[in-house]
Amino acid sequence: RQQKWKSSVSTQAKMPPCDFVPEKYESYPYERMQKIREQHIVPSLRTYYKKPLLLHQGHMQWLFDHEGRRYLDLFAGIVTVSVGHCHPKVTMATQKQLARLCHTTNIYMFPAIHEYAEKLTSLFPDPLKVIYLTNSGSEANDLAMFMARLHTRNFDIICLRGGYHGGSPYTLGLTSLTPYKHGVANGFGCTTTMLPDVFRGPWGGSHCRDSPVQTVRKCSCTEGACLAKDEYIEQFKDTLNTSVPKTVAGFIAEPIQGVNGAVQYPRNFLKEAYQLIRERGGLCISDEVQTGFGRTGSHFWGFQTHGVVPDIVTLAKGIGNGFPMAAVVTTKEIASSLAQNLHFNTFGGNPLACVVGAAVLD
Repeated sequence: RQQKWKSSVSTQAKMPPCDFVPEKYESYPYERMQKIREQHIVPSLRTYYKKPLLLHQGHMQWLFDHEGRRYLDLFAGIVTVSVGHCHPKVTMATQKQLARLCHTTNIYMFPAIHEYAEKLTSLFPDPLKVIYLTNSGSEANDLAMFMARLHTRNFDIICLRGGYHGGSPYTLGLTSLTPYKHGVANGFGCTTTMLPDVFRGPWGGSHCRDSPVQTVRKCSCTEGACLAKDEYIEQFKDTLNTSVPKTVAGFIAEPIQGVNGAVQYPRNFLKEAYQLIRERGGLCISDEVQTGFGRTGSHFWGFQTHGVVPDIVTLAKGIGNGFPMAAVVTTKEIASSLAQNLHFNTFGGNPLACVVGAAVLD
């Protein structure tokens, strides 16, 4: 008779201790919340788990549901809560500004936007010293596309397959993942090229990328060379030579792809791709929505891990620790192209957003 093996080691996960006591939940019962969700909230806003969580309060790395159950938040609100839920320093700064001046538009001068602009741009290398504040990553990427086209007077933008750059009608052309594509016309002027994925792609061996996780394929590269990178660059050249005009508006890429599964490129791929784009009159855009603000660990911005300086950088998510804010960072010359006519954002860079952003940086 087969005996069941018993482990002496407990496999039951134990939560680390936490002294924080959440407030008592006093809103609608769970069943009523579910009914409201079904009747009044668009079904495209899906929930996770068979019994969706009804979250009530957050404190640093912890979340609490309506029954007081505690969770360790490893998802951080889709990699957005960069310094912890309701961080006391961010909360205090927000409350002070809320009582002083919640909103006025940036057609007037107010301290917060100037203080934040100086603080944020000090973290960027020259000549990336001019910012335009928006409310979301899709907005930021939308504006980056617009600026690239205005400045270069070209139209076509290259993007990588598997990239996610937003769900707005404009950025949907850059987003190259089937679940996000809808059966309507989109993507005019956006051309995808092969993703240089050394783990799942046709080329790549061990040590092709800066990661503790490598493909099991052996690498036949010599010291200082990467055959996979060369192959993917050839595919990039092929796209440039066949699918777009001789001059392009730009190229956009995440330093590490996020939604597509943390894809890292072979060393020096971005450096060579940037050079090829610039030879054709285009601008290089780094989408730092998920990789910015220290997410990659070794550097504050993901593009720094590739040894490149983009022409435009887009920021969101971790920038505001959950507050709806985003930014486009670029050069004075490129930013001037947008000043030919009016381009206005009502809430972008309002006093509350700027104070939140500054508190997060601090």
